[in-house]
Formats: sequence, structure tokens, C-alpha cells
Amino acid sequence: MLTINLFSRLSSALVFSFLFIGCNSSSEKKSSEAVVYKNPLPVEFGDPFILSASDGKYYMYGTGGTESGFVAYSSDNLADWSPEGEVYNGNQADSWTLKNYWAPEVYEIDNKYYMFFSADWKVNPTNELENFRIGVAVSESPTGPFMEVSDKPLLDPGYPIIDANILQHGGKTYLYYSRCCYKHPVESEVADWARTVGLFNEIEESWVYGVEISNDFTTVIGEPVLLLQPPFEMSNPQTEWESRSVTNGEVNRRWTEGSFAFEHGGKIYMMYSANYFGGEYYAVGYAVSDNPLGPFVKAAENPVLEKNTATGGEVTGTGHNMVFWSKDNNKMYCVYHGRTEKTGGERVVFIDEMRIDDQGRLIVDGPSTHEKEF
Repeated sequence: MLTINLFSRLSSALVFSFLFIGCNSSSEKKSSEAVVYKNPLPVEFGDPFILSASDGKYYMYGTGGTESGFVAYSSDNLADWSPEGEVYNGNQADSWTLKNYWAPEVYEIDNKYYMFFSADWKVNPTNELENFRIGVAVSESPTGPFMEVSDKPLLDPGYPIIDANILQHGGKTYLYYSRCCYKHPVESEVADWARTVGLFNEIEESWVYGVEISNDFTTVIGEPVLLLQPPFEMSNPQTEWESRSVTNGEVNRRWTEGSFAFEHGGKIYMMYSANYFGGEYYAVGYAVSDNPLGPFVKAAENPVLEKNTATGGEVTGTGHNMVFWSKDNNKMYCVYHGRTEKTGGERVVFIDEMRIDDQGRLIVDGPSTHEKEF
């Protein structure tokens, strides 16, 4: 059984599980000069994840940069990023993976580094076009090489799944993931409307689930619980922003994916993305629960991160975020991918400060493209 070493200087008011594992006061560096940066960062990643490691550096992982695995970048100040090359390669004879390596997240535990990721499973007897599962790999270093801990996925719920996220709470470990839209048509008033106006015959949906897993990341405990899904009713206040890819005729799918859970003030906050990851309407909302496995209630102020072109900005496709703290534990940041007219179809990385106000509302100060300070 692994012992989870959480960040040793977390404030009593805001506790994040697993985000800053292994960091301690000896590794923290304080700079007398503010670091100036500007979004987007020069990193072409989708689904970015930043690890604040015990060696005093930040490490960024994401989708892209190599065909058969993942690459990483490192930084001392969050503004300047150096490529570390390929850190995981799934093109191995004993790997359970085949292709389409997505959304890595890396956690430092007992001087080891554990990567959760999504990929297509080689076991595909019915030749499914989407056959994603979630796996775990481990390394002695944040720059790899990461080696799979098993020759099979962590779990097989019988449908394709992506976007793994981990939360440790009350001595237990919880895995969150998204069921893919693939072959998952769902009846709703939105689907009825799409048929009536002649856009789409059916609307597929992706849903976020949670399940307890063992603290050594090898075993699923119990059955997955459905936590988040797109609204059924057209009158639901969340329906408009979560259905924009459908209502604008972009694609016949409604996504709920890219979940990221953390703890604050005795509540579990879960951020999530909706709409097509490759389109302009990709956006982020959040929901809150008293328990890791729900029920979760979506925030009235959703979305909290979305394109800004309607107000004179240049950013679209904002989504699949995660949350991390500065080394001095004074600032909370949201890292996510997006696009600008200059970057075109490439997903690039943005970092903006975020906070939770006295009423428990989550606020992201973005998307931004002007100069800011870390």
C-alpha cells in the first residue's frame, strides 16, 4: 500500500488533494523579482497538466508532441519552458495500448511519479472506432521513462473512457473519468429540437463518472457512479452553454469531460469541460458536492471560462483545465488549452490566476493575452 505524501504547507482554508505531492519547504524558491509572462505559452499541448515537483521545478505534460506517447516540459518560473523530450512511449510489445495517447496527469508519491493517461486498447474484438481506456505508468523521475504498471487498463467498464483525474479524500482514492460520446445517443429535449430543425437525427453524450480505487492504483473498488451529464431540459440554465456545439450545427455530440476535482472548505469542487474540444465553443464550468461521489450541483455562474471573441478578445476553444498552486502556496492557477487566430487549429497552453471567493464561487481571471505577473 502506498503512503500519500501531500504538500506539506497547504493552508487550512484551501486543501488540494494530490496536486502538489512531495513538495516541501526545502525545495521552495522565492524570487525577489516578479516574473512577467503572456498567454498563450509557447507550448503546443492539448489537455495540459502541471506538476509542482519536490525538486523545485514545474513539469508540464499534455496531449501532443509525439505520436505514440507523451513529452514533457520543465520550468523554474512557469513562464520559461524547456522541452524534456519523450517521457512515455506506448509503442512496446507488452503494452496494452495501440494509439491515440491523450490527457496525461502525473502525481509524485513516495519519490516516484505516477502517470494516468488515456489510449486506445489493443483488445478490440468488435473493431470499435473508439476503444479508449485508462492506464497507469510509473517512473523514478518526472522526465521518465514512464513504464506501465500493468499489461491491461486500470478498468474496463464496457464503453470507451478518457480523461482520468485522481482525488484523495478521507484516506481513500477516487478516480474520475469521462465516458466517450461514441455510440451513446441520449434522448433529451435538445435532441428533439435538433431533429425538429433538421440539424441532427440523434445526439450522443459523454458523462463523467467516479469510482473508488485502491491507494496503490491497481484495483477498482465498487461500481462507477454517474456524477455529471448534460441537461435534459431546454429550460435548464446550464443547457445553453453546454449545448453550443449542437445548437450551432457544429457536431451531434454534447460533451461532459476533462473533469478536475479538488477540495475546498469541506466541499468537493469539480471543474469540467463541455462542447467540442476542436471547436470554438469549448468551455469550462464547475459543480460542487459534499462527497467525492456526489451528488454534484452545477454552479449558477457557469461557464467560468469560455471564448472571449464576442468582447473583443482573440481566444476560443478554452477547456480541459487543471488547477495548481504557486511554490509559495499564495496563488492558485488554472492551466488550460485554447486557440487564437495566430495559432490556428493548434491547441496551445494558457495559465491564468483563479480564486474562490467568500461565497464559494470559483472565478478564473481569463482567458487573457496581455502581460501578467506570476
